[in-house]
Amino acid sequence: MSGELAEGDPPVRGAGFVTEEAVYGLILVSGMIVVSGSHDETSWAVFTTVIVTVLVFWAAHVYAGTLAHLNVGRHQSIELRGAFLASVRRSSGLLIGAAIPAAILLLGATRVVPDAVAIWLALWGEVVALGVLGYVAFLRRGAPLLTRILGALATGAFGIVMILLKAFIH
Repeated sequence: MSGELAEGDPPVRGAGFVTEEAVYGLILVSGMIVVSGSHDETSWAVFTTVIVTVLVFWAAHVYAGTLAHLNVGRHQSIELRGAFLASVRRSSGLLIGAAIPAAILLLGATRVVPDAVAIWLALWGEVVALGVLGYVAFLRRGAPLLTRILGALATGAFGIVMILLKAFIH
């Protein structure tokens, strides 16, 4: 077949930063930072945990997405290569979302800032990234400014919850 999704399936154009995978990736990384950072780990240890875990989740997401798209309907299916490429594009948000906090954690790993500062900056960086993601999602829909701001605040609130969890655990 042509490698396209079946009629009625959502398009894959959502690849990149403004996707559910990016939201999931940012929140997943926040959770890993909260748990790893609560044991007085170094930025390097937290960075390593984040990178390895995100890569495993990304690979599992690509694999599951490939399997799910191989047989999209009773009379229509797509080839393995098309299913794989669609899954890789769709899952890219998971990696993009993880890149922001990982880069911030590297500041601590390379001793540019103290470990604790890097961990807190990574968490706050995720709040900002989630807020931007929410704002852009509503902007793309042509929503009015107030709706975009509320969308940014609602999306950023997931990061705030993780920060509260970090403060509560630590």
